[in-house]
Parts: sequence; C-alpha cells; structure tokens
Amino acid sequence: MAKIFLRKKISNRIALGHPWVFGNEIGDEEGAYEPGDIVSVFSSNGSFVGKGYINPASQIRVRLLSRKPDEHIDEAFFERKIQKAWAYRQRLGYVENCRLVFGEADALPALIIDKFNDYFVLQTLALGMDRWKPAIVNALERLFAPKGIYERNDVPVRELEGLPQIKGFLSAPFDTRIIINENGLRFHVDLVNGQKTGYFLDQQDNRRAIRQVVQDADVLEAFCYTGTFSLHAAQYGAKSVLGLDISETAVETARHNAVLNGFDNLCRFGQVNAFDVLKTWVKEGRQYDTVILDPPAFTKSRGNIQKAVTGYKEINLRGMKLLKPGGFLVTASCTSLVPPDLFLQTIADAAKDAHKTLRQVCWQTQAADHPILWNVPGTQYLKFLIVEVS
Repeated sequence: MAKIFLRKKISNRIALGHPWVFGNEIGDEEGAYEPGDIVSVFSSNGSFVGKGYINPASQIRVRLLSRKPDEHIDEAFFERKIQKAWAYRQRLGYVENCRLVFGEADALPALIIDKFNDYFVLQTLALGMDRWKPAIVNALERLFAPKGIYERNDVPVRELEGLPQIKGFLSAPFDTRIIINENGLRFHVDLVNGQKTGYFLDQQDNRRAIRQVVQDADVLEAFCYTGTFSLHAAQYGAKSVLGLDISETAVETARHNAVLNGFDNLCRFGQVNAFDVLKTWVKEGRQYDTVILDPPAFTKSRGNIQKAVTGYKEINLRGMKLLKPGGFLVTASCTSLVPPDLFLQTIADAAKDAHKTLRQVCWQTQAADHPILWNVPGTQYLKFLIVEVS
C-alpha cells in the first residue's frame, strides 16, 4: 500500500477529524498507486493519520475512510459501516424512509444512500468510492434484501473526479415510481427523474414543525416542488393552500399527491415563476396567513455566494410583504455555502427593508438522519426558520 506524507505546515483540520486531504497538503509519497486505490496517510513526522482512497485528478486528493492502522478496507468494511449507519437511524426512529448513509457524517466520504421503504437509491460521488460500488450493493442486498436498488449518479460533481454522469438499475429492474409514507401522508416518488435521489428526505422533521402556524390559515407555498409542505399544511388544518413551482412535472405530481391524500379540494397548485408572481402579488396587495418558502440552492460555488444572499433576501422580503400582520413566515435554505449566521442576517435585512418585526418561533436544521459532525462543517447545510411577522 502506497504511503502519503502530509506537509509540516497544514491546518489542524485533519487532526481534528476532517476526512479530506487536499493536494497542496501532501508532501512526499512512497510506493505506486492507481487513481482510486487505498493509500495510507502519515503526518510529516511519520505518525499514522489514516487510510483512504486517492485521486490525483481531484482537488481533494485523499478522502479518509479509517483512522485505525490495522483496519482493512474491504467488502466487509463497507458492510460494517452501513450496518452502523442503519443502527443509528433505527435508534432515532428513522426506519421507513431515511438517508441511510450521509457521506462524511457516516465516515463514508462521497457516498449517499437513501432508503425509501424497501427501495434504495445510491450515489457514489468520487472515484475511490465508485470503485467500491459492487461491494456497497452486495452489503445492501445482505442487510436489507431490498426490492430494488437504483443509482442516481447523474450529478456534475462526478465529472470533477473524472467520472461520467450515469443512472440506472443496480438490481433487477423494478417500477421506479413508488409511494412512500411520511407523517401520516402518502407521496408519489419518482426515483429516476425526481430531484436529487427522488425526494427531499431532509425536511421530514421540519414539515411537522409547521403544524401550529398553519391551523385555520390561508397558506401560500412558493417553490413547492411536489407539494410536501402544502399537503402537511392541509393535514394540519389549513383553510386553503396554494402551491407554486416552475416545474410542470413537479406541479402535476403535487396535484396527484393531493388526490392521493384526499386534499384535492383544499390544495391548488400552479406552474409559475415564483419570483415574478410574488413580486406582482405584492403590488396587488394579496395577503396570506402563512407563507412557506423552500427555494432551491441559489449557488453551488463560493464565487456566487453574494448572488445567493441577494436572492434569499429578495424572496423573503416578498414573502413578508404577502403576510397579514401577525402572520407566519416559514423559510429555508439548503446550501452549505450560506452558513446559519449569514442566513439569519439575510432574513433580518429583509425584515428591515420590509419594515417588519420578527419573532422567532422555530429554528432547526436538517432531519437527524442527515447527521451533523461539528468537525466537518459541510455536514450542516439546511437552515429552517419560522418567524411571526408584524
């Protein structure tokens, strides 16, 4: 096994448990390796740091899998890791639908596995992890005997690792349009064409948090996707619900979800550009009791953070202006590039410009099946806020 030695002057990040080793942190190398191979990493003074997979073509040169010098990285290793991740979800009650493996937070960097009842969706986002895909599939087969496994590796980040974007069956073919249960509701999920891995599991706890602020309320949800917050609002006693999304497919699925749950008379959905429509409705003086904003990430690169902040501020300002006095704003941000303090400051700036006063009701992050490691900041990405606006 090849040996990689770190430079003397590097950040304390790796020693504190972060699994990434960047190319400019590497000094000497001993032994030959192929891209994707497992290598041993040592400090500049020769002390063992960990084992991980290497890719010279990536800015993240090594991603560490183990800090134990005697631990072998083999098929059994991946089964143990997945079993440990499953035990954690079971302990916390995430047994039907959950993020079974959340990459670095489960010590399996660049691996995402989502569990939708008896079906699994897999993403291997780095070369070294992609090489272990057969072992990962075998582990899922042994641990769960699933009805189907599908890969959603149709993500641009793979190209940074020299990998193609692909998607397809990793088991015998199956009907990829499934129905899942969440918080007493049922939802259609399209594993092949849905966003990310087919469904946003990370908001499942937050969708319960809106119960008190939607009762007897006229609710507007912008960026509703397939209507998950809208349907929860209907279940929790809203008087009326209007969901908006730019995707015709998402809106059609939201309508199907309303029918599936018996709320098609209460929930309406429209295919529009929410940015444009909300601006128009503010001018028209429309008012709602509760406005829900769950927009997509406005940036995926550090160079566009200011643009994202401007977008978040503008959409939240419009949401506040559409509220009746004492109404509730439910708002979220799903990019790790906008940290919590910046997101909260952006909401405060929007309130200032809208001449509104905010009273915090709820401040949360992603569901606990997407665990957060304090020494790996990127594992905390979702911000979820409910405020009373007056």
